[in-house]
Amino acid sequence: MFGELKYDDKGLIPAIIQDITSDEVLMLAYMNKTSLERTIKTGKTHFWSRSRQEYWLKGETSGNFQLVREIRYDCDRDALLVKVEQLGAGACHTGNSSCFYRVIDIEENE
Repeated sequence: MFGELKYDDKGLIPAIIQDITSDEVLMLAYMNKTSLERTIKTGKTHFWSRSRQEYWLKGETSGNFQLVREIRYDCDRDALLVKVEQLGAGACHTGNSSCFYRVIDIEENE
Protein backbone atom coordinates (compact mmCIF):
# COMPACT_ATOMS: atom_id res chain seq x y z
CA MET A 1 0.00 0.00 0.00
CA PHE A 2 2.77 2.45 0.85
CA GLY A 3 4.09 2.28 -2.71
CA GLU A 4 0.74 3.45 -4.06
CA LEU A 5 0.69 6.68 -2.05
CA LYS A 6 2.04 9.91 -3.52
CA TYR A 7 4.07 12.05 -1.14
CA ASP A 8 5.13 15.62 -1.91
CA ASP A 9 8.71 16.67 -2.63
CA LYS A 10 9.41 16.74 1.14
CA GLY A 11 8.11 13.21 1.58
CA LEU A 12 4.86 14.33 3.22
CA ILE A 13 1.20 13.55 2.68
CA PRO A 14 -1.68 15.55 4.24
CA ALA A 15 -3.80 13.61 6.70
CA ILE A 16 -7.33 14.78 7.48
CA ILE A 17 -8.35 13.50 10.91
CA GLN A 18 -12.08 12.83 11.34
CA ASP A 19 -14.11 11.66 14.32
CA ILE A 20 -15.41 8.15 13.56
CA THR A 21 -18.70 8.74 15.41
CA SER A 22 -19.70 12.33 14.58
CA ASP A 23 -17.84 12.70 11.24
CA GLU A 24 -16.53 16.07 12.49
CA VAL A 25 -13.21 17.04 10.91
CA LEU A 26 -10.87 17.37 13.87
CA MET A 27 -7.60 18.49 12.34
CA LEU A 28 -5.20 18.43 9.42
CA ALA A 29 -1.63 17.28 9.90
CA TYR A 30 1.13 15.72 7.81
CA MET A 31 2.55 12.24 7.75
CA ASN A 32 5.54 10.69 6.06
CA LYS A 33 6.14 6.98 5.54
CA THR A 34 7.59 6.50 9.01
CA SER A 35 4.79 8.30 10.85
CA LEU A 36 2.20 6.37 8.84
CA GLU A 37 3.94 3.12 9.73
CA ARG A 38 3.98 4.13 13.41
CA THR A 39 0.29 5.02 13.21
CA ILE A 40 -0.59 1.63 11.78
CA LYS A 41 1.67 -0.25 14.22
CA THR A 42 0.48 1.50 17.41
CA GLY A 43 -3.13 2.29 16.48
CA LYS A 44 -2.58 5.92 17.53
CA THR A 45 -1.95 8.88 15.24
CA HIS A 46 1.67 9.91 14.66
CA PHE A 47 2.65 12.89 12.54
CA TRP A 48 5.63 14.80 11.19
CA SER A 49 5.85 18.35 12.53
CA ARG A 50 6.86 20.68 9.72
CA SER A 51 7.68 23.50 12.14
CA ARG A 52 9.66 21.47 14.70
CA GLN A 53 11.06 18.99 12.15
CA GLU A 54 10.31 16.02 14.38
CA TYR A 55 7.84 13.20 14.89
CA TRP A 56 4.99 13.59 17.33
CA LEU A 57 2.43 11.28 18.80
CA LYS A 58 -0.92 13.07 19.12
CA GLY A 59 -1.77 13.19 22.82
CA GLU A 60 1.72 12.53 24.10
CA THR A 61 1.75 15.89 25.90
CA SER A 62 -1.96 16.64 26.31
CA GLY A 63 -3.28 13.14 26.94
CA ASN A 64 -5.81 13.68 24.12
CA PHE A 65 -4.88 10.59 22.10
CA GLN A 66 -6.54 9.49 18.87
CA LEU A 67 -7.29 5.79 18.43
CA VAL A 68 -7.22 4.92 14.74
CA ARG A 69 -10.29 3.09 13.48
CA GLU A 70 -9.82 3.41 9.69
CA ILE A 71 -7.40 4.90 7.17
CA ARG A 72 -8.46 5.78 3.63
CA TYR A 73 -6.67 7.51 0.78
CA ASP A 74 -8.16 9.61 -2.01
CA CYS A 75 -8.49 8.85 -5.72
CA ASP A 76 -5.24 10.68 -6.55
CA ARG A 77 -3.45 8.80 -3.74
CA ASP A 78 -2.04 12.08 -2.37
CA ALA A 79 -4.16 12.63 0.76
CA LEU A 80 -5.22 10.50 3.71
CA LEU A 81 -8.44 10.39 5.69
CA VAL A 82 -7.87 8.96 9.15
CA LYS A 83 -11.00 8.14 11.14
CA VAL A 84 -10.34 8.13 14.86
CA GLU A 85 -11.89 7.81 18.26
CA GLN A 86 -10.82 11.04 19.96
CA LEU A 87 -9.91 10.67 23.62
CA GLY A 88 -9.73 13.55 26.09
CA ALA A 89 -10.79 17.16 25.72
CA GLY A 90 -10.33 17.40 21.96
CA ALA A 91 -7.98 17.49 19.02
CA CYS A 92 -6.98 21.17 19.02
CA HIS A 93 -4.13 22.53 21.12
CA THR A 94 -6.39 25.51 21.92
CA GLY A 95 -8.73 23.25 23.90
CA ASN A 96 -11.41 23.11 21.22
CA SER A 97 -12.74 19.74 20.10
CA SER A 98 -11.74 20.54 16.50
CA CYS A 99 -9.07 22.76 14.99
CA PHE A 100 -11.77 23.98 12.58
CA TYR A 101 -13.76 26.10 15.01
CA ARG A 102 -13.45 29.44 13.18
CA VAL A 103 -15.98 30.37 10.50
CA ILE A 104 -15.64 32.76 7.56
CA ASP A 105 -18.91 34.64 7.08
CA ILE A 106 -19.44 34.20 3.34
CA GLU A 107 -22.27 36.73 3.14
CA GLU A 108 -20.18 39.36 4.89
CA ASN A 109 -17.40 38.93 2.31
CA GLU A 110 -19.52 39.17 -0.83
